[in-house]
Amino acid sequence: MSTAITFSEYGSSEVLRLTEVAPPQPGPGQVRIRVRAASVNPLDIKIRSGLMAKVSPARFPVIPGLDAAGVVDAVGEGAGAAVGDDVLGAAVGGSYSEYALLERPVAKPEAVSWETAASLVTVGQTAHRVLGQLGVEPGRTLLVHGAAGSVGFIAVQLAVARGATVIGTAAERDLERVTERGATAVRYGEGWLERVKAAAPGGVDLVFDASGAGVLADSVALTGDADRVITIADMAAQQHGVRFSAGSADQSGHVLPELVELAAAGKLTVPVWRTYPLAQAAQAHADLEAHRNRGKAVLLP
Repeated sequence: MSTAITFSEYGSSEVLRLTEVAPPQPGPGQVRIRVRAASVNPLDIKIRSGLMAKVSPARFPVIPGLDAAGVVDAVGEGAGAAVGDDVLGAAVGGSYSEYALLERPVAKPEAVSWETAASLVTVGQTAHRVLGQLGVEPGRTLLVHGAAGSVGFIAVQLAVARGATVIGTAAERDLERVTERGATAVRYGEGWLERVKAAAPGGVDLVFDASGAGVLADSVALTGDADRVITIADMAAQQHGVRFSAGSADQSGHVLPELVELAAAGKLTVPVWRTYPLAQAAQAHADLEAHRNRGKAVLLP
């Protein structure tokens, strides 16, 4: 037997329990890893609370978690890694556990920490996907709302690497680290629109809303076209004619190697805020729900 975090009903972070479970067995194309790190994502919280129940009803008990990094200890037929390999990827059947299954394992270089490896999967895939949907390229000016958050921070770095001019809104305390990544940082909150216009006198071509802070109407007005705005966080998107971009973590296989290579070369930084023992998963959820974090929360089984 092994241990995992599970929940058997929807509710607050208090429904999360440390439980004994049977280690999962890898099927064809899968590997099982001894988990070294599992990142906590906002989607984990939405699933646990029941907000996703109409879209994807849970089959209790549930082991939460989308992303993991660890050492391969068992392989299925045709698996893309061997026993003993250090890998990362999207977990099948949950990652808040001592053992997890991956279908598309990506090799973890020694230069990339376990915490960073586990944190890259969902947020990296999301940032990469949205930049592609927006058509970010050299000569474009991109505004990223929530530029200091996990997805926004990666989006800033990837957009700068693509040759775009990037404006990023963030809290006062985070302006410096956004600037350090090549963006023009602007304080968010009341008056943000005027500050962005001042920072981008030539105008803004595209907007990536990673904040969900009610900025869509002004963002559409800023670009002049709702098709130039995408959100991953504002459920009012349809009211403004804006695309809501969503995708599953298992779509990340083709971009993960690129992201890992950038991280290993020091060209991509993932903000890891705090690590927790597996047994403190409920505290990690509570901290994220209270917006105490300034980056990724990571569980260390």
